[in-house]
Amino acid sequence: MWPRDAEPEPDPESTHGPRSGRTVPGLRALLPARAFLCSLKGRLLLAESGLSFITFVCYVVSSASAFLTVPLLEFLLAIYFLFADAMQLNDKWQGLCWPMMDFLRCVTAALIYFVISITAVAKYSEGAYKAAGVFGFFATIVFAIDFYLIFNEVAKFLKQGDSGNETTAHRTEEENSNSDSDSD
Repeated sequence: MWPRDAEPEPDPESTHGPRSGRTVPGLRALLPARAFLCSLKGRLLLAESGLSFITFVCYVVSSASAFLTVPLLEFLLAIYFLFADAMQLNDKWQGLCWPMMDFLRCVTAALIYFVISITAVAKYSEGAYKAAGVFGFFATIVFAIDFYLIFNEVAKFLKQGDSGNETTAHRTEEENSNSDSDSD
C-alpha cells in the first residue's frame, strides 16, 4: 500500500558528525511505524478507527444524540489500541491480558454496531442516519474480521500451551508408573 522509499537521502549535517544517530524530533516520533501500519493488524485498526470516526460524524450531522456514544468510544479505543500495538505496550505492561482486551473490544463493538446500524437504517428516514447505518455495517464487518483473527491466534496459542501441558503430564505419569514398578 505505502510506496516504498528509495534510498534515503543522506543528511548533510550527519557527515559533519554532531547529529549522527539522532532521531527525528517532534510529532513524528508519536506516529506508528510504517511497518506496523502495513501489517494486517495495523490496517484493521486503521479501518476500525476511520469507520468509527465517519460513523460518528454521520450521527453528529443527523443529531442522533442516542447513537453518538458508541462510534466515539470505539474510535477512541481503536486509536488507543493502534498506538498501544505500534508502541509495543503489550510487551512493556505484562500484567494486562492484551489479546483478551482486544478480543472483547472487537466483539462488543461488532455487536453494538450491528444493533445501532439496523436501528438507524430501519427506524429513521433521514439520509445521514442511512449513511451512518451503512458505515456502521462496514464497521461491523471490520470488527468481526478482527475478532475472528484474534480468536484464531488465541486458540492456536492455547492449543500450543495445552499440548505442552499434556506432554509434561504424560511424562510425569510415566515416571510415577516406572517408579512404582521398580519398587515391587
